[in-house]
Amino acid sequence: QVQLVESGGGRVPAGGSLRLSCAASGSILSINAMGWYRQAPGKQRELVATITNSGSTNYAGSVKGRFTISRDSTKNTVYLQMNSLKPDDTGVYYCNAVQYRTYWGQGTQVTVSS
Repeated sequence: QVQLVESGGGRVPAGGSLRLSCAASGSILSINAMGWYRQAPGKQRELVATITNSGSTNYAGSVKGRFTISRDSTKNTVYLQMNSLKPDDTGVYYCNAVQYRTYWGQGTQVTVSS
């Protein structure tokens, strides 16, 4: 079992920045990749960014150049630095971890005001 706890969400004006954190605990040694997804009201959950054990990253086109995913293996934590935020970035942001199954955190709300 893997437990994921997100933090760092909040409300910011357009153009602002936030950094989300996702702390993993439990059976973390066999995690292959971690990522961030988001879900806006009335919309499906969508991929934001992922990072593999080897450090390879992948981003949704809408966030490339503005968001950066990184990890601190010593702290078992993955981060999402979000810059130049737009109202369309508003939603609940979820962390996930891929092992032999996929685990999800409880989500953290990000609200970007225009």
